[in-house]
Amino acid sequence: QVQLVESGGGAVQAGRSLRLSCASSGYIDSRVCMAWFRQAPGKVREAVAVIYNEDRQTYADSVKGRFTISKDSAENTLYLQMDSLTPEDTAMYHCAAGDLTWLACSVRRRASDFLYWGQGTQVTVSS
Repeated sequence: QVQLVESGGGAVQAGRSLRLSCASSGYIDSRVCMAWFRQAPGKVREAVAVIYNEDRQTYADSVKGRFTISKDSAENTLYLQMDSLTPEDTAMYHCAAGDLTWLACSVRRRASDFLYWGQGTQVTVSS
């Protein structure tokens, strides 16, 4: 059984940075797709960044150039470095994992395809 636990969220001012972590327990195959999703009140859950096969990253247009997803397989930890934060980044951030194909992971990026989810960590950005 895989468990995912996020940390690192908080309240910051616009322009600042945060680094989210997602610690996983249980076996995580290096081939799996791991992702960060976010959901703001009244909005659908959206994929922010995904990493496939440890070295192939894909980002939502809204965060390209500002967010970086990375994975430390030795530590079974997924990271999301978030720079130049804006109020529009305010949301609950969840990490997710699943044994997806590259197409499903990097192109389709549907929340329903991911089997494992963390409880989330709140990010609030004030102007």
